[in-house]
Amino acid sequence: MKIRKAVFPVAGLGTRFLPATKAMPKEMLPLVDKPIIQYAVEEALASGIEEIIFVTGKGKSALEDHFDRSYQLENMLRERHKDLLLKIVASVVPTTGTIVYTRQNEPLGLGHAIWCARNIIGDEPFAVLLADDVIQSDVPVLAQMMDQFDRLRASIVAIEEVNPADTSRYGIVDPVGALDDVVRIRGLVEKPKQEDAPSNLAIIGRYILTPRIFDILGKGIVGAGNEIQVTDAMSILLEKQPIFGFRFEGKRFDCGDKAGWQMANLAFSLERPELRGELLPFLEQTMMSNGMLRN
Repeated sequence: MKIRKAVFPVAGLGTRFLPATKAMPKEMLPLVDKPIIQYAVEEALASGIEEIIFVTGKGKSALEDHFDRSYQLENMLRERHKDLLLKIVASVVPTTGTIVYTRQNEPLGLGHAIWCARNIIGDEPFAVLLADDVIQSDVPVLAQMMDQFDRLRASIVAIEEVNPADTSRYGIVDPVGALDDVVRIRGLVEKPKQEDAPSNLAIIGRYILTPRIFDILGKGIVGAGNEIQVTDAMSILLEKQPIFGFRFEGKRFDCGDKAGWQMANLAFSLERPELRGELLPFLEQTMMSNGMLRN
């Protein structure tokens, strides 16, 4: 069955970016000139996803407005003959019926947020994208994973090697056999200490899951952080179905972290010819003045 639907859990409060996120969703933080969430939505649509499902919470109206028409703004741009800006603003809005919103009324974890979309997903495999993980790649990472799903017909998670000291920040997989682009997973552990981690292969924010995961998530099993964790649910799913890890092609930036967000802004800015020419001299001058470069 084709992957048609993608879930975007966006109900989080973004406390790591306070006070910037006091009145603005963290997903709306700008990355160059687009909000973080737009990169993930564009990745999904470019991969062939037909239905975007936002699992939202309180204070997310700015996100909803971003993906809606703004007739006043469009009319102003039209009257001022700002044709390029008008085209850019219009391109943000997907085709009518592409976006669906549902609510996570309690902050019970990522697994619970995914479970909130169960009635919209129905009985079909689906994707999950975490907007915090922005990935710079030639081919959209979700498209890479969907190609693998067509071959394997099983749940797939995107994985990458992380510093062993950082395993407590991620869901970590226990791979079977030699490391390859696709690895079969023997087990999963949510946020283990370095000494308890089965590997340094971390799950990052791209998943393709089968609908059987909803039965497990619906049991409300609480794990790390006293939350319903999708990693724990996948561990149970492993007893019934295979799950694979996919080492994607691309550079991932953790935009849920202040340093990661700044690095992403720099990397994506340097891709833009109109910004690169100004940024490179500034970076060189800044690094020299801080003793990081020699003349």
